[in-house]
Amino acid sequence: MRTKILYDAVSFILAGGVGVRLHPLTKDRAKPAVPFGGKYRIIDFTLSNCINSGVRKIFVLPQYKSHSLINHTRDAWSILNPELGEFITHLSPQMRVGEDWYKGTADAVYQNLYHLEQVDGDYVLILSGDHIYKMDYSHFIRYHKKKKADLTISAIEVDIAEAHRFGVIEVDASSRVCGFEEKPQNPKPIPNKPNKAFVSMGVYVFNRDVLIDILKKDAELETSHDFGKDIMPLMYHDYRVFVYRFGTGGGGGKDASYWRDVGTIDAYWNANMDLASVSPIFNLYDKKWPIRTYEGQYPPAKTVFADEDKGRAGKALDSIICSGVIISGGRVERSVLSPGVRINSYAEVSESILFNNVTIGMKAKVKRAIIDKGVKVPDGMKIGYDLKKDAERFFVSEEGIVVIPKGEIL
Repeated sequence: MRTKILYDAVSFILAGGVGVRLHPLTKDRAKPAVPFGGKYRIIDFTLSNCINSGVRKIFVLPQYKSHSLINHTRDAWSILNPELGEFITHLSPQMRVGEDWYKGTADAVYQNLYHLEQVDGDYVLILSGDHIYKMDYSHFIRYHKKKKADLTISAIEVDIAEAHRFGVIEVDASSRVCGFEEKPQNPKPIPNKPNKAFVSMGVYVFNRDVLIDILKKDAELETSHDFGKDIMPLMYHDYRVFVYRFGTGGGGGKDASYWRDVGTIDAYWNANMDLASVSPIFNLYDKKWPIRTYEGQYPPAKTVFADEDKGRAGKALDSIICSGVIISGGRVERSVLSPGVRINSYAEVSESILFNNVTIGMKAKVKRAIIDKGVKVPDGMKIGYDLKKDAERFFVSEEGIVVIPKGEIL
């Protein structure tokens, strides 16, 4: 594990998103606090990137239903030493510059310029708390310095046919930004790559003084106060703004180019299924790039009963099985089981995500479902087999994923 520390960098993690498209998983929690990959929360991936990159001055900006998020970061991330100038601090809206909640991503940072001015750091990272990816921010900042940039934007290459769904960045041959459009009908291609376009990841590094100046200017304008929609277009004409090609600077081996916005139920389900595949692109087992989280005191996972003749065998195939799981005579395939889950005899679970302490009753069948914390599926119940019937009671996504919310009584 690396021991480098970037003393000249401060990060703001934007964690106030409502997460409407992830409802009902965001019914009682902020989007960055949604569980992912069995034992993690979504925000753990950005926080792990910071620590692994040597960024140890971290402001987390929550807003919407933040209790679960604040509790998690308190329990999982109290690992830095304030005496050495390291911290992870929550900055909820404090009405320092007015009586408004955070009105946009840029306004969230603007309202906390007071706190930025209290810490040292020549470079400020603006990060999203709701994406799944690995990125070594030290390479990002090094590129920013090399380009003598005022702002550098991390971007991914996508097929030109898919680019209309994103914010598309136009660049010249030197990777300097010369245009930006949000979800354009005719996306501008990358120079010498007519079939590819650059789309913004919502990951930025600013020179500190430039950021402070531009946020004060934006605060006086009638805008949505958003980094992508407002700050970037305001800057690229008069400042040195460059694109950094994501995946070129390491950060976890072959999966360093993996980036997922898990903003919808289908995207969230697919990203979890990626992890449960035989050869996942995104590697959770890389000791050089650990993903940290809160570890509850659970016993080891356990499978019991091996009576194949009677169809009663505790089995898990191509799945993620966390601590405290008991597969008691049931069968699990291509699924993600969070801590404390119990699968009872003759039950079948496939292509599903079960949150903490879910219980699947005897002979129950669950397919292509997401079941939130503590739900108990009764004996013999079927979920995911009759979508029309499921939709009468639960949310069913466009791709047919059934979501049962936390606290639901079945």
